[in-house]
Amino acid sequence: MHDRYTSGEMARVWSDEAKLARWREVELAVLGARVEAGEISTDILTAAEVIPAPSPREVAEVEADVRHDVVAFIYAWTANMDDAAAREVHRDLTSSDIVDTAQALALTAASDLILSATRRLLLALTGLAIAHRSTIYLARTHGQAAAPDVFGHRLADFAFAVDRARRRFRSAVEEIGVANISGPVGTGVGIGAEVPEFVAARLGLRTAAVSTQVVFRDGIAAWLCALAVMAGACEAIATEVRLGQQEAILEIFEPAGERQQGSSAMPHKQNPIASENVCGLARVVRGYVSPVLEDVALWQHRDISHSSVERIVLPDAAAVTERLLITTSRIVEGLVVDADAMRKNLLLAGSKAVSSRMLSTLLISGIDRRTATAQVAARVAAERSPNGSSELDGAIAEVLESSSLAKVFDDVLNLAERTRQLRE
Repeated sequence: MHDRYTSGEMARVWSDEAKLARWREVELAVLGARVEAGEISTDILTAAEVIPAPSPREVAEVEADVRHDVVAFIYAWTANMDDAAAREVHRDLTSSDIVDTAQALALTAASDLILSATRRLLLALTGLAIAHRSTIYLARTHGQAAAPDVFGHRLADFAFAVDRARRRFRSAVEEIGVANISGPVGTGVGIGAEVPEFVAARLGLRTAAVSTQVVFRDGIAAWLCALAVMAGACEAIATEVRLGQQEAILEIFEPAGERQQGSSAMPHKQNPIASENVCGLARVVRGYVSPVLEDVALWQHRDISHSSVERIVLPDAAAVTERLLITTSRIVEGLVVDADAMRKNLLLAGSKAVSSRMLSTLLISGIDRRTATAQVAARVAAERSPNGSSELDGAIAEVLESSSLAKVFDDVLNLAERTRQLRE
């Protein structure tokens, strides 16, 4: 995990100390389940509970000898534990039971941070969309003048894209919240039938429908794919800002500090560095998709090829996605919108901005499409100093009075209210 792109809260979720604490929590949950099932005495659970999780240094020292991290954890944790309790720790379990279940806890905690950042972005987008529901500007397709629109319409599109990404991600989070307590090759031999259910309930997880020692990795793959889609939505927003801040357009600008410098050589520059940062981080998240998809097909009941991938990819993907969501939120919250420049650019487009409207008028009048298309193209080509027209004024009025757009903004208000309720 890179300090530059990792929040303090996210770093704590994935720290070695937190990992070892989760492993201890899972082991204690299993002991608690066995107490409930009448397999062991309460004294054994109490003797284990009073021993804190070992430090990463202590585990590392043992691991240097045994070359197995979970075994090293067990040895380090039980070193000063009552012998009867030490014998019960990890009995009939495998390392996958502990690692998979604890990882589900980590993924759930990391996902909560990501969802919180997503709600912030949604509120920023919906608020800005409503604020600019009447801000007229030139919509562009293929980088060229297309037709009049309102800027809030574009922002609404982003808001609903982020909301869909949020809902997909929440669904993926539900899938990965699984406690895997099934023992060697997943048969559950030596583990009472009540134990997995008790452990899952105690940890706030659900039991796996089936396990062959490891949890099938399709859920983790879906979780990371959902992150990649969410990152893509942020990249789309950042790309819009980068394009709007270009020299030839100059309509929208990401927020910048008073003393911010855009270039070490050209002092006049105000580069969209935050937006470019979001686009770069989105590429990183997408780059993690392939490794987790390849982790789905493990050898038979289990192998360890996924372990190295997940140690790197899952913390990094979570941290980077949270960072780009926070950065995108800051961009939207502080976005500078030059409504005057937007109207000026629309007027300069002249007939280009209403060619579709002119074509429709000619078709209604009875002119065939080929002839009408040629006439409109000729008029646009002949226009020397576009500065608006009655057709453009009419098109602007139609956009501002559009019932379709009115519904869009009603839906945006509903989305904003739902998002506020989720936050509360």
